[in-house]
Amino acid sequence: MALGRRGRDRHIDYWPGFVDALSTLLLVFIFLLSVFMLTQFFLTQEMAGKDDVMQRLQAQIRQLTDLLALERATAQSSESEIASVRASLEASESERDRLRGQIVAVPAPTDQGRTQALSREVDLQKDLAARAAAQIELLNQQISALRRQMAALEEALNIAEKRDVESQSKITDLGRRLNVALAQRVQELTRFRSEFFGRLRDILGNRPDVRVVGDRFVFQSEVFFDPGAATPRPEARGELDKLAGAILELERSIPADIPWALRIDGHTDSRPISNAQFPSNWELSSARAIAVVQYLISKGVSPGHLIAAGFGEFQPLDSATSDDARARNRRIELKLTER
Repeated sequence: MALGRRGRDRHIDYWPGFVDALSTLLLVFIFLLSVFMLTQFFLTQEMAGKDDVMQRLQAQIRQLTDLLALERATAQSSESEIASVRASLEASESERDRLRGQIVAVPAPTDQGRTQALSREVDLQKDLAARAAAQIELLNQQISALRRQMAALEEALNIAEKRDVESQSKITDLGRRLNVALAQRVQELTRFRSEFFGRLRDILGNRPDVRVVGDRFVFQSEVFFDPGAATPRPEARGELDKLAGAILELERSIPADIPWALRIDGHTDSRPISNAQFPSNWELSSARAIAVVQYLISKGVSPGHLIAAGFGEFQPLDSATSDDARARNRRIELKLTER
């Protein structure tokens, strides 16, 4: 039994050593893997840098290619120009040689002939010089005349500009005076309108069917006309006579230099009318205004101070559709205005 126990004690445990070896191998593997990854990273960076360099080189190559093409085109153009110049030079040399041949072929003149030729040439040059002098003198005279014309035009222009400035000043002054005069005329016309309306109000009294609306004196149509008619009622002649008397007083009071007119406006309500005499409210309103104007003229009012206008139903005082609203819209208006 002692021998058996001693044999078991001699058993060797290899497991710790195996674990150590395996750990060492794993660490070596991890180290190699890390080195591989770092190497791969640096290779990738270097390859990317090389790609950038390659792209820049390709761009430079494209630029150089374009420059080369441009230089070739320029060279071709230059060669074409050189060829054209050479051709012109050759043609000139040929023409020179031809002229030289003609000169050689002409027989030499004698001394007397040469003298006569020179005399003729001198006479010709003198004649040409005289003609040129005459032309120069003529041009000088024309230039002097043009200068005088320009001076006259400048003087006329200065006078015109001075007159223009004076005219502008006069126009401005006249415009100011005209505005003042117009304002005075408007004020006078407004004053006469107020007096005329006041006189009418005194003559006609405080009637409910006659009123002032803004700058107009308003009569209800029933004061002068029957419904649907444009002939003044017999009862309306008294009112029209009063109106004519007030207008005659107005004519005597307003100065003759004020261009005024009394506009007679006819208005209807919105109910349509259509018959043989009045196809629409336009005709009815116009006929009523004309009837009032004709009656006033028959009483001595100047036709030049009267205007007749028809507005139909399109200028209502009251947009309602009640009987009272329609009655207010059926009216004859008097408006004192500028002609």
